[in-house]
Amino acid sequence: MIGFSSSTSSGTFDMLSSVAAFLRNATASQGSSRRLAAPACGAVRCLNVHEYISMEIMNQHGITTPRGFVAKTPEEAEHIFTTMMNKPGQPLKDVVIKAQVLSGGRGLGTFKNGFKGGVHMVTRPGQALEMASKMLGQELVTKQAPNGILCQKVFLMERMYMRNEMYLSILMDRKSGGPMLVGSPRGGTSIEDVAHSNPELIFTEPIDITVGLQPEAVERMATNIGLEPESEPHKKAVTLINNLYDMFLGCDCTQVEVNPLAETSSCISPEGEVVVCDAKVNFDDNAEFRQQSIFERRDFSQEDPREVEASKYGLNYIGLDGNIGCMVNGAGLAMSTMDIIQLKGGSPANFLDVGGGASEKQVQKAFELLNSDDKVAVILVNIFGGIMRCDVIANGIISAAQEIGIKKPLVIRLQGTNVDAARKLIEGCGFRMILAEDLEDAAEKAVGVAEIVRQARNIKVGLQFEGLGL
Repeated sequence: MIGFSSSTSSGTFDMLSSVAAFLRNATASQGSSRRLAAPACGAVRCLNVHEYISMEIMNQHGITTPRGFVAKTPEEAEHIFTTMMNKPGQPLKDVVIKAQVLSGGRGLGTFKNGFKGGVHMVTRPGQALEMASKMLGQELVTKQAPNGILCQKVFLMERMYMRNEMYLSILMDRKSGGPMLVGSPRGGTSIEDVAHSNPELIFTEPIDITVGLQPEAVERMATNIGLEPESEPHKKAVTLINNLYDMFLGCDCTQVEVNPLAETSSCISPEGEVVVCDAKVNFDDNAEFRQQSIFERRDFSQEDPREVEASKYGLNYIGLDGNIGCMVNGAGLAMSTMDIIQLKGGSPANFLDVGGGASEKQVQKAFELLNSDDKVAVILVNIFGGIMRCDVIANGIISAAQEIGIKKPLVIRLQGTNVDAARKLIEGCGFRMILAEDLEDAAEKAVGVAEIVRQARNIKVGLQFEGLGL
């Protein structure tokens, strides 16, 4: 089979969670293979790096990848193709040029300038310059990034001639309480599609992290993904899987996904090579202190600026598409708050968990994030004070209001530790805030206010909330 690497199958944890849902109802396929449980990322923030960085890290761990170089300008891309990937007087070699954006589905994406596809083949001089000029500085729209994501680099990689395309990943598995090795003989395509149509073609091997990856499990996986036992490609795959697991542990990864893992045709090597043609690697943010060289390469331009700002203050923030801003303590309560907003006919603008031990400064920053978001029509604060004291929340909101003013209607529901003190602070602060008796009451009030704001904006009528200082 002749081809080139497609973009990494989309979704990372979301993707594998979908696979897990299919596999829970599928029969385990062979040997000790088990169903794949949902990956356990939880509130852990997982660093995602560009493909070329993943490839570099793999090379450092003895994992074979295609030769490639990164370009930031069209001229640099052309130079790489003509002088680094090819040599004067030698037959011209094809090269794959790939947009470096943190999104799956690049190959099927479309740039906002109309150029289709984030993955292309370069076969002649001038083509790298032409394609890179249409990619760099442009936003690529994909299924995973419907609003577009800016491409600032392209990766030029040697073309691989593949006999087989396989799938391989290692991720943290909630059910087994440790890493899980996942593989399939059908790579180069969406793993969800494979799980849906042929769940028997996905194989899993749970790993006891206290014992390590066992030789028999590695041998079994190399066979299950379609390589002939005792063959050279099989032996190379065994080595690659072991190196991949060493990297998974040594770099504090939460997931390593390879799609496709390719067995090259014999025209490249007498026995054929086993090569990582595309990879997606995530790292546990909690390990930043010992993986500084990796975390220094984080590309903030690829992330939601609100999430970047929140992370600086230790806040768990995820931007959504609604118009009701939420500030809650505890991930479970935050999910419940978003659920009841939806139940009452509203739509949350974010997930924001300030945690159980937030400081007044963190609360103030959380409020500032919501207050400055143009999409937010009303802010709902829902605090159940156990570890988190209600008066700390109140002081944080009041401090933010005094410094930057209240731009949005504010609905507050407080229960728990120091709730009476918090209510007195709010009542005497000089700012009018809407107090709710319980969560249902708070959600109804927030949804009602948001609807008033939405309708006023639709007919372009100015709106003033009397008594709220807005």
